[in-house]
Amino acid sequence: MAFHSRPISSGNASNRNIFIRGATIEKALHNSTLTNPNPTNSTTSAMPTSTITNSVAGSSSFGQPAGAATPLLRFEQLGKVYATPQGPYSVLENINLEVNKGEFVCVIGHSGCGKSTLLNMVSGFASPSSGQVLLSGKPITKPGPDRMVVFQGYALLPWMTAYENIYLAIDSVKPRLPESEKREIVREHLEMVGLTAAADKKITQISGGMKQRVAIARALAIRPEVLILDEPFGALDAITKEELQEELLKIWNTQSCTVLMITHDIDEALFLADRLVMMTNGPAAGIGEVLPINFPRPRNREDIMEDPKYYELRNTALDFLYNRFAHDADEA
Repeated sequence: MAFHSRPISSGNASNRNIFIRGATIEKALHNSTLTNPNPTNSTTSAMPTSTITNSVAGSSSFGQPAGAATPLLRFEQLGKVYATPQGPYSVLENINLEVNKGEFVCVIGHSGCGKSTLLNMVSGFASPSSGQVLLSGKPITKPGPDRMVVFQGYALLPWMTAYENIYLAIDSVKPRLPESEKREIVREHLEMVGLTAAADKKITQISGGMKQRVAIARALAIRPEVLILDEPFGALDAITKEELQEELLKIWNTQSCTVLMITHDIDEALFLADRLVMMTNGPAAGIGEVLPINFPRPRNREDIMEDPKYYELRNTALDFLYNRFAHDADEA
């Protein structure tokens, strides 16, 4: 997959079971083909060492400034190997990273470098072959509502309305919550993403940008500790994409959740993130460099793009991806 580097100008029981013991419904939908139920029954080589290097002096080996707060997420010597007919295939090797509570971290790298695999081990959809991922000091061993995923493909229930998709998530994770409170949370999050007027529309009746707004609202309605975004805006047109980036930042500024986001868009990462984690090429991919992005918040796109530091950071990322770790498939 090519990177975006365009020139810059200065509820019922059967539905609840889809949630799989309180985990996200997104993965269940992501891995299966859903049909509308009967309405009457609706129920390259790696670096010599893959530990982090950082472009800022005084940083720890886990990509954090020296003396940083106790991390919410910690990756320790993480590795993932898949069995193939040709033998073991190492996707990730020796991943070490710390992410603080409330931090926004983007991950970028060429196709096949294990970005999605990395996030799948945070969500609990995949298990490490070596090392571990710790959330608040405890190893992640399975999915849970403290980590919600938003996929590029939305993973919404198409026969339900926007309101019903969000309500199902809340009802599945917090079934004992008073009905009035569940409905208030749904209304609050629909308003948060600007979809109050579309609450009663079926998913098949709304645009791609609106679908992604519903997916984000559904994830945030659970109040997760970690929001995991797997290229959420990759399929959207440029205008809608920038609008949703702005909305995401506004929402994140009012929430206390930590965000891990995969992107192929350098400009998107520089606008959204506190740090950009740049992956080396697979097999046995690792973290090649962690780029701190220190623009003040709240951020304004025009102000950032007028800052000379923006182009310095952008050139650093481009040099990493296209010179130091160029990928033939992406250059073709």
